[in-house]
Amino acid sequence: MSSSPKDAKKSPSPAGGARKATPKRIALITVGVLAGTALAGVLVVVFALAMAYPNLPALDSLTDYRPKMPLRIFSADGVLIGEFGEERRNLVRINEIPDVMKKAVLAIEDDRFYQHSGVDYTGILRAAVHNATGGARQGASTITQQVARNFFLSSEQTFKRKAYEVLLAWKIEKNLSKDQILEVYMNQIYLGQRAYGFSSAAQIYFGKSIKDITVAEAAMLAGLPKAPSAYNPVVNPKRARTRQQYILQRMHMLGYITPAQFEVAKAEQLRIKTDSAEFGVHAEYVAEMARQLVYEQFKEETYTRGLNVFTTVTKADQDAAYLALRRGVMDYEKRHPYRGPEAYIDIPSRKEDADEAIETELAEHPDSDDIIAAMVLSATPTGITAVTASGEELKISGAGLGFAQSWLSEKAAPNRRVRRGAVIRVTQEGGATWSITQMPLIESAFVAADTTDGAIRALVGGFDYNRNKFNHVTQAWRQPGSSFKPFIYSASLERGLSPATVINDAPISFDAGQTGGQAWEPKNYDGKYDGPMTMRKGLTKSKNMVSIRILHKIGAKYGQEYTSRFGFDADKNPPYLTLALGAGATTPLQMAGAYAVFANGGYRVSPYLISKVTDADGKVLSQAVPDRAGVEANRVIDARNAFLVDSMLKDVVRFGTATKALSLKRPDISGKTGTTNDSIDAWFAGYQSKLVAIAWIGYDQPKNLGNKETGGGLALPIWIGYMQKALKNIPVEEREVPAGLVHVGDEYYYAENPPGTGVQSLDVGTRGTPAEEKQKDAVKNELF
Repeated sequence: MSSSPKDAKKSPSPAGGARKATPKRIALITVGVLAGTALAGVLVVVFALAMAYPNLPALDSLTDYRPKMPLRIFSADGVLIGEFGEERRNLVRINEIPDVMKKAVLAIEDDRFYQHSGVDYTGILRAAVHNATGGARQGASTITQQVARNFFLSSEQTFKRKAYEVLLAWKIEKNLSKDQILEVYMNQIYLGQRAYGFSSAAQIYFGKSIKDITVAEAAMLAGLPKAPSAYNPVVNPKRARTRQQYILQRMHMLGYITPAQFEVAKAEQLRIKTDSAEFGVHAEYVAEMARQLVYEQFKEETYTRGLNVFTTVTKADQDAAYLALRRGVMDYEKRHPYRGPEAYIDIPSRKEDADEAIETELAEHPDSDDIIAAMVLSATPTGITAVTASGEELKISGAGLGFAQSWLSEKAAPNRRVRRGAVIRVTQEGGATWSITQMPLIESAFVAADTTDGAIRALVGGFDYNRNKFNHVTQAWRQPGSSFKPFIYSASLERGLSPATVINDAPISFDAGQTGGQAWEPKNYDGKYDGPMTMRKGLTKSKNMVSIRILHKIGAKYGQEYTSRFGFDADKNPPYLTLALGAGATTPLQMAGAYAVFANGGYRVSPYLISKVTDADGKVLSQAVPDRAGVEANRVIDARNAFLVDSMLKDVVRFGTATKALSLKRPDISGKTGTTNDSIDAWFAGYQSKLVAIAWIGYDQPKNLGNKETGGGLALPIWIGYMQKALKNIPVEEREVPAGLVHVGDEYYYAENPPGTGVQSLDVGTRGTPAEEKQKDAVKNELF
């Protein structure tokens, strides 16, 4: 019997048929699927991590942490004067890092560092909640994760990289202690200004050792890792201070500092190093010289091995030399006319635009220590208002306008007038009153060395290293002028002359037939001629005619060969009679070594700069073994000769062209001024028995310094300025008379050439011996 459709609808479901899908059932199925998927995902991740973990990089770079260490240059007394390398770094152990620095870093980077095991799950949750609620985006990387990232991973933002970061953090925590991890982090992290690590940053930003930093300074440094450029206190002082204040609040909230410390730190005004002197002493030329010398030996390792180079200069000597040179050059500038502003701009009327335009222009005119660039905002004959690159507004009036007074008038030439928009130079007189000045066009050099072994005590290669890196001490080959005469006098003592030999200070000329070239009529500097005088007086008064007659007598070829004993290059000092006037070429460094021979009793010493080089662990890699005075193998002139020249050079100070040096009130100083033809180079070379020093002034492109400018007026004051400080605690030393000299009347003679013997006079109206007359005729082949 067949069933009807109605009956069919009511028939029950066969066994095993689908059950009715209820909401509850759908929910259970969904949860099950999700749980299964999650479990599978976890299993996959765990499997992937398990497979990846053994393939993580070895931690050798951490367990045996040896970062690239820069080349460091130190003074003899341990002051850092230079640092070279891509990474400026100073490795310090965790126990050398002050507690306040560690707490500042932990407060802002990872306050649960000592509680978590590499990954801070609490921190991740906190950051996720904060970010989900719309706050400023927060990260949750621990210090350990940052170490993993900095050493082994790229900065790409991918899940794979993050996973590796987590794995590496776990591995690092398994292999290193917390203190080891923190030590690596605090030495490795980049903190701007090429500084790596907090110790280096403390030196660069504050000019001090990390052990001496304050709470406020520590908080400022701790703010740098997140964004070294954005929070750089040199570039962005306002933003850096805002972050520093936030870190101080964190430190206070976490109990790392007391309420009293918090209040003091909040109010502390930080002194950020923004000047050109990155180190505690101006020794830029010294540092660069040392770098070049070390590179010759160690090549590219120079900048990565952490070499420590100890120079022979001392901070006190270097400071004294730098200040004396700068003062001497600026005194010259004051004696010569003002050249006008360095540049002009049209200052926009809108303040924001004006500030930007002024800042941009002044950046092209960097300060030179205390000589500061400023933009004129307004100018009248009675006063100037100007602003510096730092934003300081200053007023100049009265005596401060004196140097540029004529250029404040409305009648002044438009391209020289001091007006709104002009870039001028200012300096503070006496630390309070501002005055107009100008950057010098002339250059200068100064070097001082120990006469016993040649150790350089101070070296300033120019007025401003950042402006002109040419080292005039070692690279400027200039005519020494009259400062070369003592070496000719020294040579003559070995040819029978004595300080008592009478020589005619009278005009002398050589025609073209004698010279084989052009006629030569040398003159005394002052155009005056005093007739017959002793050789001693001839040097005291720096008489050119006397020096020429001496060299004529002994022969220019002999003079050239003899002076090479002092370290002068024969090829730069040709054997012509012009050698008597210092017409060859030398450097200030060469002059220092040469004058040291007179100071130390006749021994050749070579000026040297580096005493030793050590590696990062202090192991000595090289040590200087200098030539020393007192070692007979180093003797280049007779002790008697050195004594006699020294006694004549003492007279130059007592009665001659260097009497300004009497202001030192010391009887044991000797020296010689030098002014070349047309006043192109100005020198003073002088010494006390233990210390020799050379000062030079001139233009890089040789030109006249001024008709009244001399070595005694230009270079000698620099020398005196240095010696006032360098000899302050050095006792006066009386020179011992060497054996083999006899004292007759007021003069000393070689025992083998007592009075009445040897060469007693030159060209004073009597005809010499046939041999002497023959020697005079040799001028034909010697002059040019």
